[in-house]
Amino acid sequence: MEQNKIQIYQTSDGQVRLEVELEQDTVWLSQAQMVELFGRERSVITKHLRNVFAEGELDEKSNVQNLHIAGADRPVQFYSLDVIISVGYRVKSVQGTHFRQWATNVLRQHLMQGYTLNQVRFEKNAVELHKALALIRKAAQSPELSREVGSGLVEIVSRYTQTFLWLQRYDEGMLAEPAGQLGGSLPSAAEAMTALLALKKSLVERGEATQLFAQSPGDGLAAILGNLNQSVFGEPAYPTVESKAAHLLYFVVKNHPFSDGNKRSGAFLFVDFLHRNGRLLNEQGEVMINDTGLAALTLLVAESDPRHKETLIRLIMNMLAMPKAGEGA
Repeated sequence: MEQNKIQIYQTSDGQVRLEVELEQDTVWLSQAQMVELFGRERSVITKHLRNVFAEGELDEKSNVQNLHIAGADRPVQFYSLDVIISVGYRVKSVQGTHFRQWATNVLRQHLMQGYTLNQVRFEKNAVELHKALALIRKAAQSPELSREVGSGLVEIVSRYTQTFLWLQRYDEGMLAEPAGQLGGSLPSAAEAMTALLALKKSLVERGEATQLFAQSPGDGLAAILGNLNQSVFGEPAYPTVESKAAHLLYFVVKNHPFSDGNKRSGAFLFVDFLHRNGRLLNEQGEVMINDTGLAALTLLVAESDPRHKETLIRLIMNMLAMPKAGEGA
């Protein structure tokens, strides 16, 4: 998506004409531009800006940025559309109302065009990857390669191709939720704690954990398992094995139900759940997610921004989903 894109805004009577910055999916105006836009003195705009941040209505850090503009000897502060709207409501300006309507429409077009470009780029990359995979499959049949080497080459490239597509969809915000396998039996809180305590005993004996490991100050784990078992209008809130597994890992890691060892506990319960439901191995008898992948996935969850939860959940679900007939690994 384009950054620092300039849009021209002009009132219907032509009295106000502004060059508007578009960046980070929002509109940015300087204080001087707001003076012109709202037809109010700078001191009035300054007072309202100060109050917007002082009253906690908006976070100043994420809604103000310093930009270099031509003719200025130092950076100029620019304010996001949220700030502009807040100031506009405070000064009750008709001009401000017209601007908000214009800005919302421009942003909607801006976001839709960006999504379309991302979709086209993704589909093009997907086609190219599948073409490359077809060529590799053809090359693998060459008499110069042994059957073992040829099949190994196809397997490796197939796996990396699918992983690349997942990660690109993740980056583009277009990762869809897989159909998944309906059902999935969760352990009771007592069963989960019994399994965790067995793990704790082993870790303590090896000097890899203390007595604080998996020690719960409350009923956090029971609450998580209860949440995963809940129904909405008579239907399971988390209807598939993939959905339950992904949310179980996410909730244990992010909600911190234990005094220590939340990441290891989350990873263990995740694997334990897959094992209980016969999904630890794929159709070829291989582990769905190996130790390295599990560690990386757990750390990704731990370090992720909560705002990206749904996208991250979909990524984990796709990694767990069994391929449909005719699809690659």
